[in-house]
Amino acid sequence: LDSHFFSDESCKKVLKEHFKVGSLSGLGLDDYPTGVIAAGAVMEYMYETQKSTLEHITTITPYSTGQYMVIDTSTRRNLELVETMREKQKRGTLLWVLDKTKTAMGARLLRNYIEQPLIHKNEILRRQDAVEELNMNYISREEICEYLNPVYDLERLIGRISYKTANPRDLLAFKTSLEMLPYIKKLLGEFQSDLLKELESELDPLEDIYELIGKAIVDDPPITIREGGMIREGYDEEADRLRHAKTEGKTWLGELENREKEKTGIKNLKVKFNKVFGYYFEVTNSFKDMVPDYFVRKQTLTNAERFTTDELKQLEDVIMGAEEKLVSLEYDLFCQVRDSIAAQVVRIQKTAKAIAGIDVFCSLSSVATRRNYVKPSINEKGVIQIKNGRHPVVEQMMRDDLFVANDTFLDNGKNRLSIITGPNMAGKSTYMRQTALIVLMAQLGSFVPAQEANIGICDRIFTRVGASDDLASGQSTFMVEMTEVAEILKNATAKSLVVLDEIGRGTSTFDGMSIARAVVEHIADPAKGLGCKTLFATHYHELTELEGGVDGVKNYNIAVKKRGEDITFLRRIVRGPADDSYGIEVAKLAGLPGSVTRRAHEVLRALEATAPKNKVEQMDFDALQEYNSPAVPSEMMDKLEALDVETLTPIEALNFLYELKKTLKGSLNR
Repeated sequence: LDSHFFSDESCKKVLKEHFKVGSLSGLGLDDYPTGVIAAGAVMEYMYETQKSTLEHITTITPYSTGQYMVIDTSTRRNLELVETMREKQKRGTLLWVLDKTKTAMGARLLRNYIEQPLIHKNEILRRQDAVEELNMNYISREEICEYLNPVYDLERLIGRISYKTANPRDLLAFKTSLEMLPYIKKLLGEFQSDLLKELESELDPLEDIYELIGKAIVDDPPITIREGGMIREGYDEEADRLRHAKTEGKTWLGELENREKEKTGIKNLKVKFNKVFGYYFEVTNSFKDMVPDYFVRKQTLTNAERFTTDELKQLEDVIMGAEEKLVSLEYDLFCQVRDSIAAQVVRIQKTAKAIAGIDVFCSLSSVATRRNYVKPSINEKGVIQIKNGRHPVVEQMMRDDLFVANDTFLDNGKNRLSIITGPNMAGKSTYMRQTALIVLMAQLGSFVPAQEANIGICDRIFTRVGASDDLASGQSTFMVEMTEVAEILKNATAKSLVVLDEIGRGTSTFDGMSIARAVVEHIADPAKGLGCKTLFATHYHELTELEGGVDGVKNYNIAVKKRGEDITFLRRIVRGPADDSYGIEVAKLAGLPGSVTRRAHEVLRALEATAPKNKVEQMDFDALQEYNSPAVPSEMMDKLEALDVETLTPIEALNFLYELKKTLKGSLNR
């Protein structure tokens, strides 16, 4: 857009004029200077493209990150909240699991809830109470869902009505939706929780609009508004009179035809109509001689002639005029009805919002009862305790197997950071993501897939799960991974939940291990680093030594049953480090040829025999400090001590420097 769209003054002006206020403080926008420019530019763009007054835009609300949990793009992608990572589909996402909404408005609101979980305990509890009460009143909830089924997208419809693009069928859809509102309101009146009572009071049944559409629009109107046939009889006197003239005209024409037949004695005289000549009498050639003088010839055909008379002309004017006038009048009447509905935009939007809210809570409630979810306790102490938690999506995708539930315990003290080891495919990523999703579900006010859950409110959730090259921006796998880790280390706070899956695997073993260890130490240390709750999956078994060495670190692994060279994943999280990575066994499960896996076992045994048991375990990490600052040989220190710089000549200084360099070189070569 041109720069004038973004000027401070024009943006303020357009917002003040649209919302009819004297100053922006009336809209609560004083503290949002950049927000005002963004909103003003959008409004001006819409005025320019829509060429209408945009009356259906009635409120403006500042979005403040302080009200919601912050979820960055990579976390949305990794947790597959609203679209899957690979196919970009809805199936297989958290939204897919929770979305049992009946209306388009409800589906949009639920998506918002998932993308903006709450961080204020009271708000979360209000939503939980609403879901719980709907669970308890199963029959009323199902009845509400039945009434929600025929409700169209009121928000979109009122947009079309305001833009003057709605046709008669849109109004009929609107009427069908409004018919359900009194029943929904009545059922909501039975509930006691604050949020449902609030929604009930905001739901306006809009009976006046329902009656207006019922009186004005016929039951089966045409799609277009320029052809007539859409206004119901009895709504407008003038329209009825014209409609009467149109239908009566047919009778008048019949009577005229009979009269002329008798007068002239022409048996096959017919009154006909076409768009070019209008109405005319048609006489076949065999009766041509019997045509009277007052018949005026209009057209000659091969076997017939066409005539008109003064009386027929007058009738034609009345009938044709009535039809045109009726079409034009019906259009005007339809526009009046549409405009009077558009004038009620605020009421309709409030009702649409209430319907969306009811739909979302009914959806969350029916998922909770169907999937056996529990109501989580919410605490502000930072404790996350889940008993027999399940992954909401994976358990639904598994048709034949039973999902293995697992416990999680994280706090801000001795259980800050869990290091999870175990083979690939055993379920580390599923376990870590399920914890993040359970926390997120609890904070959007939903019930959670677990036997019991006590969730400490998190201000942000960060995930770093498997990266791929970002070739478009010229970044390798390792670069993408490190960028995401840097982002987490910069932005996480002690109240955040961090999920890290295999840090440092994109580079050489020692580099990767060093980075992973440094990241763990930084995250686990509340004094110098972050001190936030973290799940850290790794194949570097050397990191399991950190338990006991670094405060707050605990080891867990995924249990595996091994029989010879075959393994079975038990998918249970147990305390302690894993004893092996089982990489070759997993490769065998993936279908690698037997010759390749047998050769891999031979190479592995050879490596284990020749290499020290574990290079990294033998490293003394305190000795690394000395590696960073190598000691100076003692003889050099003695010489330096004995040197009197005050009396040194330039040539002596150069000679001394030469000797010093020789000594240092010799000691380094040794």
